[in-house]
Formats: sequence, structure tokens, C-alpha cells
Amino acid sequence: MKIKQQDSQKTILSTDFNQEEKDRIIERQLRFQDLLISISTTYINSDLSDIDQLLRKSLKQIGEFVESDRSYIFSYDLVNKTASNTYEWCAAGIDPEIDNLQNIPIDFITQWLEAHKKGEAFYIEDVSLLPDEGEYGLKAILEPQGIKSLITIPKIKNNELIGFIGFDSVKQINKYNDKEKEILFVFANMLVNVTQRKENEEQIKEQERKKEELLKSLSQQNVELNEYAHVVSHDLKAPLINIHTLVGWFIQDHKDKISKEDFKPLHQALFNVEKMDFLIKGILDYSIVDRLDSEDKNVDLNTIIDEVLQTLLTPNETKITVQENFPTLLGNTWRFKQVFQNLIQNAIKYSDKENGIINVGFIEKPEHYEFFVKDNGMGIKSNYFDKIFKVFTKLESTGSSSGIGLSIVKKIVTYYKGTIWVESQEGMGSTFFFTLPKTT
Repeated sequence: MKIKQQDSQKTILSTDFNQEEKDRIIERQLRFQDLLISISTTYINSDLSDIDQLLRKSLKQIGEFVESDRSYIFSYDLVNKTASNTYEWCAAGIDPEIDNLQNIPIDFITQWLEAHKKGEAFYIEDVSLLPDEGEYGLKAILEPQGIKSLITIPKIKNNELIGFIGFDSVKQINKYNDKEKEILFVFANMLVNVTQRKENEEQIKEQERKKEELLKSLSQQNVELNEYAHVVSHDLKAPLINIHTLVGWFIQDHKDKISKEDFKPLHQALFNVEKMDFLIKGILDYSIVDRLDSEDKNVDLNTIIDEVLQTLLTPNETKITVQENFPTLLGNTWRFKQVFQNLIQNAIKYSDKENGIINVGFIEKPEHYEFFVKDNGMGIKSNYFDKIFKVFTKLESTGSSSGIGLSIVKKIVTYYKGTIWVESQEGMGSTFFFTLPKTT
């Protein structure tokens, strides 16, 4: 009976010990998880301006927790078949190895490379038990570093093996259970995510830098092109005026000596000179849209539209109706006049009805005004809706139009951060809409 009682007491003691050990393991794992949460929070809240310091600090925290003597991060270069130590933490009294572990041929670590390719950890509990495989064997590589135990966890980004984290135990053999291995995998994924975030931030910064450089370059090119257009246009005007004057004098002086048929080429020359003059004026107007030096002021659009209508040649059979009480906007008089002049002039020009009808009006919206110029003219094909706002685009090749009018309108509307579009049906007419913010 006494023997049985002693056996029973041993069983109770053994059970208590096992439960105590389980509780200790669970408590350790919970602390391990809390540490990872703390590191993860640091990564999330950091601006990653000094990612090197963050990574070294986390290697130290994890290394000390798992009681390793050296923790590190390696990068794989599978193209050149090498691996390099990029970050390392060493406990007090442990010699660093990072300088000795650059561009290591992966042929030296084929066992753990194969494990990593499978997404598995490579773990050696006791290096001294490894087989002797000569001076290039794994045992011969690890023992000179004083390593007694080792575990490495693969780093995988987008299903691609990019490196690993590792933990060396120099002072004593270190055991890792399956749960601890899983937690180390979580840490490896955290490292991948934070480095990926850093790479993304750097890519965004680089893209922003290139974008800024491009905008500066485009701005400079735009200034140079506008100046070039301005200079060239001015230089062309003088000889055109001379040509027009000389041809006009010739026609006047010889009108009684030359037949009307012989005058046709001269009249065609005058027509082309006038056409070129319209084109030059259009280029000049387009080039100065965003170069006007005068300060913005409150502009009464009712006055602007009245002045435009007084300068346009409107056929008797065309009726133009203008809505009352147009708003007053902050802006440049010349720009606003160009917008209404070009749109109304186009409506007159492309009228093909006996009685042309043109309506000019606006609708007030919460943050902007929506203006419109509506006609009952020939209309526009839908595939031209975007093209007509481009420079030199015309609906027809006849006439002396420069093909720049609508592009000037769009440039001005865009300058004031508005939008412009057209709605049209062939044979029924067109309506040009554009918006201008209440505060330009």
C-alpha cells in the first residue's frame, strides 16, 4: 500500500509539473505576441525616415526575447546565386559577423535555401551533431562563428523568396517549439511589409520628384513656345501687310487694263493673305492667354457681351437673344471677351438656316456659373466633340478662319479652372457650355 501511495504522489507531482510547464510556455508565447504587436505598432506609426534604426531595434528586441546571441537579416540574390547579411544585432560579448557575410555563395547553404524555397524554417538545434562534410560543409561554416543553435525564417514577397531572418545561439543550445516558429514567421512577414512600405514611399517620392521636374520643364517649354509664337507672329505680320498692300495697289492701278479672269489669282492671293493674318492673330491671342500682366478686377459680363455684339457682323436674318442680369466675375476683361466673342462668332458663322437663332445665357450653381451659347445651325458630328477644342482644328477647310478660336476659349476657361463641352446634333444646332467658378 505504501508503494502505491508513493506512486500516486509521484503522479500528482508530475502532473503539477507538466501544468506548470504548460502555463510557463503559454505565458511566454503571450508575451512574445505582445512584443510583436508593440513592434508592429511602431512600424505602422513611424514615418520610416530611419528604417535602419527601426529594423536593428526590432532585431534586438526579438533576439533578446528568444535568448539568441545574434539576430540578422539576409537578402537573397538568386540571379547571382549569393546571399548577403544586411542587418545584424549582437548580444554583449558576441563578435559581429556582418562584414564577413557578404555575397556568400548560396551553394554553401543549400539545405536552408531549399527549406526557404518551400516556405519552411531551417532549424538546427545542435550544430555539433551535424555531419562532417569537409571545409565547405555547413558544420564547417557555422562552428567557426561559435554557433551552437540556429534558426532561419524565409522572407517572401509576392510569392517570391527575397531573403531570411536568422537567430544564432552562441552561449547555449536554444530550442524553438512550433508555436514560437509560427510567431517568428509573423515577424518575418512584418519585416517584408515594412520594407515594402518603405520602397513604396521612396517610389512615390521619386515619382513626385520626376513629376515636379517634368512640370517645371513643361512650364519652361510652354513659356519658350509662347514667346517664340509671339515673336514669329509679329515678324510675319509686316511682310503680309506689304504683300496685301502691293497686290491691292496693283489691282487698283490695272483694273481697266486686265480682265476679271486675270484678276482671279490676285484676289486668291489677297484671300490667302487675309487667311494668314487671321491665323497669326489667333496664334498671338492663344500665346498671351496666360501671359497677361494686368491684375484681375470685377468684370460685368453684361457689358462684355454688349461690346462683343457691337463689334460682330450679324446678318439681318440672325436673331441673338441674351439673358438678362449676367453675373460680375473677378477676372480679365480681354479673356472674358475672347470667350464670348469666339463662341458667338462661331454660332453666326455656322448658321445654315434662313432664320438663325442664337441664345446666350447662364445657370447659377452652388459653386460656379454654367454659361451657354446655343444655336440652330448645322450642328457638329459627335466624333468632333473633343477635336474642335484643339489648335488648328476646323469643321471645314473653306473660309479664312484660323481654327484657333475654340482652343483659345478652352485655354481661357481652363485657366480659370472651369470646364467646357459641347452638345450637338447634326442639322439641329449646337450648344457650347462652359463653367466659371464664382471665385476665380
